[in-house]
Amino acid sequence: MKDLTQGPIYKHLISMSVPILFGMFVQTLYFLIDLYFVGQLGDAALAGVSSAGVLFFFVMALTQVLNVGVGTLVSHAVGKKDKQEARLLLSQGLLISAICISVLLIMALAGGRWYFTSIAPDKDTLVASLTYFYWFLPALFIQFPLTVLLAALRGAGVVKQPMLINMFALALNAILSPILITGWGFGIEMGVAGAALASSISTGIGLVLIWVYFNMRESYLTVSLSSCIPCLKTIKKIINLGLPAGGEFLLTFIYMSLIYWVLSDFDASAQAGFGLGARIMQALFLPVLAVAFAAPAIAGQNFAAGNTKRVYQTYYQSALLTCGLMLLINIVCVLNVEAFLAPFSKDPNVIDVASIFLGYVCFNFVPAGYVLAASGMFQAMGNAWPALISSAVRLSLFAASVIFVASQADFSIEQIWVISMATVYIQAIISFYLLRRELNKKLNQSTSEELAQVQTS
Repeated sequence: MKDLTQGPIYKHLISMSVPILFGMFVQTLYFLIDLYFVGQLGDAALAGVSSAGVLFFFVMALTQVLNVGVGTLVSHAVGKKDKQEARLLLSQGLLISAICISVLLIMALAGGRWYFTSIAPDKDTLVASLTYFYWFLPALFIQFPLTVLLAALRGAGVVKQPMLINMFALALNAILSPILITGWGFGIEMGVAGAALASSISTGIGLVLIWVYFNMRESYLTVSLSSCIPCLKTIKKIINLGLPAGGEFLLTFIYMSLIYWVLSDFDASAQAGFGLGARIMQALFLPVLAVAFAAPAIAGQNFAAGNTKRVYQTYYQSALLTCGLMLLINIVCVLNVEAFLAPFSKDPNVIDVASIFLGYVCFNFVPAGYVLAASGMFQAMGNAWPALISSAVRLSLFAASVIFVASQADFSIEQIWVISMATVYIQAIISFYLLRRELNKKLNQSTSEELAQVQTS
């Protein structure tokens, strides 16, 4: 456990962001490694793996409920020095993850083929999508308990050890991917199935190692069978807090699915290019996401401890860092975005679609950075609904606009990126207004309660 209510805020942000960055970099590299080797198999394989990867956002929508709910509430419990509450939250989070796995399995078997059939531009892409998806399912299932364990550790201020375990799992995935995809050394060429299997194996081993760490090194956060008995009050707290954040990822899933659906009228290179560009953008966002993920634990502990000034400091410093980093990434994309794309595809059509996509959307990186910082502050104060509202407004505007322009005779792919860019600015303005209101409400209320306690004592 790490006490984040003492010491300079910026040092906590940096010390926590670096391990989180490496951990997220590991997760992103799973997909980048797959894309690198699958990209050598052709446009259909690349488009299939990219479209199957969209379902990761659906799973992220579910795991984010646990990530935010467990992580934020554990940070509150740690801030109040309530060890029993922290342990109960961890156990109930694992119980919820088991339920989610059962639900996801049913949905995957019942609706997987329908989903990919609706967005695939041709038969080869459909086959690649389904093949990758079914072999990748174990990795998706593992995300649930893994997310709960990592969120609890992050809420307690522990991020270094998980980073090291994730790096080991990544190294294993990097070794297995070329072997299973191309058949190096064994002669069994699995193609896209091999890419998915490599991710599933390495993710599973990562979960085992995290669980071993919990049992051998963690004393503050422990799990017992008695604490896994359903506690409806605690389950409700976790879901109510995490549901809006999960809704944000669900909206991202809908956003990505809508784009793939519109692009299905073009050839496979259009989906392949968008999928590649989106993955590169996700990788470039990692430093910003690391800061945005570290801030809720810091602000959450200080909010629970009644340190109003430190909550404001966390907000200002995290917003400055996220927007500043996004500005640097914007400049890099403007100067030489093709350098990031070349290793993953030799098809000029794929590279062209991806570079045009990044060339447009890079101009919304700064407002997107502020949205991430604001979302983290909403989580820290125990109310992520405003973040969901701003995301819902953006998706509604984007969906209505894209569906309209797609029906026009002169429709072009570039129009999608222009609409996406414009709606992010609107989302940032809404997030700014809602966050100001939430800060005034929650922190003024906290200060009033603190003064009342002093007066009565």
